[in-house]
Amino acid sequence: MLIHSDRLFPVEPAAREVARRLYAEIKDLPIISPHGHTDPRWYAENEPFPDPATLFVVPDHYIFRMLYSQGVRLEDLGIPVKDGGAVERDPRAIWRRFAAHYHLFRGTPTRAWLNHTFSTLFGFTERLSSANADAYYDRINEALRTPEFLPRALFERFRIEAIATTESPLDPLKHHETIRQSGWKGRVVTAYRPDPVVDPEFEGFRQNLARFGEITGSDTFSWNGYLEAHRRRRAFFREYGATSTDHGHPTARTANLSQGDAEALFRRVSTESVSPEDAELFRAHMLTEMAAMSVEDGMVLQIHPGSFRNHNELLFRRFGRDMGADIPSQTDYVHALKPLLDRFGNEPNLTIIVFTLDETSYSRELAPLAGHYPALKLGPAWWFFDAPEGMRRFRELTTETAGFYNTVGFNDDTRAYLSIPARHDVARRVDCAYLANLVLTHRLEEDEAHEMAYDLAYRLAKEAYKL
Repeated sequence: MLIHSDRLFPVEPAAREVARRLYAEIKDLPIISPHGHTDPRWYAENEPFPDPATLFVVPDHYIFRMLYSQGVRLEDLGIPVKDGGAVERDPRAIWRRFAAHYHLFRGTPTRAWLNHTFSTLFGFTERLSSANADAYYDRINEALRTPEFLPRALFERFRIEAIATTESPLDPLKHHETIRQSGWKGRVVTAYRPDPVVDPEFEGFRQNLARFGEITGSDTFSWNGYLEAHRRRRAFFREYGATSTDHGHPTARTANLSQGDAEALFRRVSTESVSPEDAELFRAHMLTEMAAMSVEDGMVLQIHPGSFRNHNELLFRRFGRDMGADIPSQTDYVHALKPLLDRFGNEPNLTIIVFTLDETSYSRELAPLAGHYPALKLGPAWWFFDAPEGMRRFRELTTETAGFYNTVGFNDDTRAYLSIPARHDVARRVDCAYLANLVLTHRLEEDEAHEMAYDLAYRLAKEAYKL
């Protein structure tokens, strides 16, 4: 067996029985995937996925970062090089290399997701290895040629009720328009990720501003024109279902500058060589400006800080962004968020969802903040902590102070389409295990636990993200 029916449930028999009962009622609930990075082209064109390697290995930094850490070259995994240099083109060779290193994923959430996918979608019962790599490849490749494995068919098979992709303001959203025109009923919405025109240290920032102006018809090299461009583009994204914005800043710093100071800062970052301090201050002030716009248009504001992105300079120069070299860093929330919360924290109609890659902040900062400010909610355990033990620690460190209802359920935040059911299943099992222990220690009645399991699996995400 690749997956056990009691995986992730408590070892203690009485708690395991409660967890089983809770899980049985919520395991088949529809999936709300309110934030992620799947490609809208998949749903728009509804074409077969090319091959197992292109589907599982090449786009997934959870996979290739582990192999790279053990000396496997990214070129040998088919990862495209920025200068167009030679890389492995044979998908079967890439798959065999991945299979030969599958043991590296022992004990990791990546293995749990993959085993779930291999078992439930393709019927495998033996663990992937060099010995069965070709058998795996052939069965998966054959399945991918069938109508049942087209992107829209999988969407329906996965019981996805709604999924959000993430696009830059410079994206024309043509794939979302194709989905709309197709008449397909699957709900695929976009989300507004303005980093390329908000972060002065983003590659090509000034060229991005110029393009931003062309798209919106605004003077994006004047402060007021620049803000108006964001309003226009946000409105355009809302036409394609967007209910949220997303901001991947290095820190959680916010600022609330005067009109004059904001104009002067924008003039510097848009026309001069940018200092690190000016770049950080501009990002900080723009979070507050985005919150102001969210008060106006109702979009949920997500803040994903704390990642030292592209830490491996050699890989960044050779391959670009998202090569598995993003590293968590310590984050201050109490002081960093105060300017934003001073202005908007008491807004009952604003939702600010904060994520963290710094687990030490859960009980010390984020749970107390979310347990007080009406506008603030806690995003789920994210990225490096989107894992059974990370999810458990999240519940243990936040529930006593923030409760359950100042959190927003689960989102998978993934590029790996076939892992979506597995990720949600892991979250549902971990939450049922946590709730079962509350029941067995007489801190929760079982009827409350059943209601809470439903909320964590479905309702909280649906309501927080207005889906």
